[in-house]
Amino acid sequence: MFKRRNPRTYRQTLTEIVYPRGGFRRAATYLAYRLRRLPDQPHRIARGVAAGVFLSFSPLHGFHFIVAAVVTVLIRGNVLAAFVGTFAGNPLTTPFIALASVGLGRKLLGLPGEMTPQFIFGEFAHATAETWHNVVAWFGPGISNWNGLADFWHEIFLPYAAGGAVLGGIAALLSHMATVPLVRRYHRRREKKMAARIARLRGPTRKPEADQ
Repeated sequence: MFKRRNPRTYRQTLTEIVYPRGGFRRAATYLAYRLRRLPDQPHRIARGVAAGVFLSFSPLHGFHFIVAAVVTVLIRGNVLAAFVGTFAGNPLTTPFIALASVGLGRKLLGLPGEMTPQFIFGEFAHATAETWHNVVAWFGPGISNWNGLADFWHEIFLPYAAGGAVLGGIAALLSHMATVPLVRRYHRRREKKMAARIARLRGPTRKPEADQ
């Protein structure tokens, strides 16, 4: 009943993940619309958004929403708002987030040299494959070797985490400050519309006749 009349192909699905149909501006507008309509208090929604935005600057790729949901529960925020907040790290922004976070983190940790986004994500892919190989080796005849991950940990992951914590903290604070008035303004507008609708249903009130 709710299926598409013309199902999307795998190529269309992958394309829309990288570049949403209608563009990122339309996608951002839709997310803001959904954010305003969340049935919760403004400060709880803002906490969830801030947690999602903050985790988008972390090197935990593939686990942003899971970790953001846990953090949001701990700080008593809105989990659905956290999901919206994680969209701050999308295919368009993630390369810039990674480059800025790793660059700032290496400066904070006193590590020399600069890296490109291609190199950073290449190392992430290599580290993921090596981690999977070592985990499988625990249950099979293979030999696990964690030495190659030590360089990735010190050269990329820790700098990414340090720089992302600073940049993500700033972005989370700004998103929290922007979300609270946005949601409050929507709630006030909705209350006015509801009051006007109730007034229309009740009909015009008659003035009491003046005493003779």
